[in-house]
Amino acid sequence: MLKTTDPEESFRNKVIWWSAIIVGAAIIGVGAYFRLRPAPQAPVQPAPPPAAQQPQQQAAPLTPAAPPAPVIQHPVPAQSAQTAAATLPTLNRSDPTVLDALTRLVGQPAVARFLVPKTIIRHIVVTVDNLPRAKVAANLRPIRPTPGQTVINQQGGTTLLSQSNYARYTPFVKVIGAMDMKSLAALYFRLYPLFQQAYQSLGYPHGYFNDRLVEAIDSMLATPQVQRPIELVQGRVFWQFADPKLEALPAGQKLLLRMGPQNAAVIEAKLRQLRQLITSPPGASP
Repeated sequence: MLKTTDPEESFRNKVIWWSAIIVGAAIIGVGAYFRLRPAPQAPVQPAPPPAAQQPQQQAAPLTPAAPPAPVIQHPVPAQSAQTAAATLPTLNRSDPTVLDALTRLVGQPAVARFLVPKTIIRHIVVTVDNLPRAKVAANLRPIRPTPGQTVINQQGGTTLLSQSNYARYTPFVKVIGAMDMKSLAALYFRLYPLFQQAYQSLGYPHGYFNDRLVEAIDSMLATPQVQRPIELVQGRVFWQFADPKLEALPAGQKLLLRMGPQNAAVIEAKLRQLRQLITSPPGASP
């Protein structure tokens, strides 16, 4: 017997199968979507603002150390200097006092003949400071220029310093040779505050003039002895020593060489006396 299909039932079966197919497809599609889509990214957090940079603590500036006090090697008697300072004129008005004192020491004719009577203390200080150096400023010397021209001898093609040239310095050397060095040292100590002031005004605010004077004396006492005639060459203006070693000597030593051995011996003897007097401890007997 043939089984006939109820159209209504057949319709219901189709509806059920198609519904099942649609639901299955939806399930498969949703699964595929979750499998294939990229994993969700964590939200990007904005970078935190940079931490406020703490200002570096500046090191406290170092206070420059005060320059060390000068070591005075040869102090002048403090009591006499302090007493003199109260009675001395100012440096710029000291010429009459110095002229009067030197006139009493060496006589008016010698002062008039040899001394430049202006800015005496300052010129002495500048000259003393320059004696151990290469040159002495001619326009700042306290002593008038030596009269006459340099006397020379010509031997073939060689120019020599003549012994007759030494006589140009003899009158001045005689005044120095007759000078009482104890009286000169006493005058120097009395006027010392003015010497010290003039020396510091040269650009040595921490310098001590008496030490510089001793250095200048020591430099002159180290003048080499030259036994042979001294050969000269013509410089731009003045005659110069032909021997480079002699020409390189300090100004004070070259001055003694130009004076000649006998005159130089007198000056050196007086310098030794003065050095002893200005370097002796207070109360000592030189």
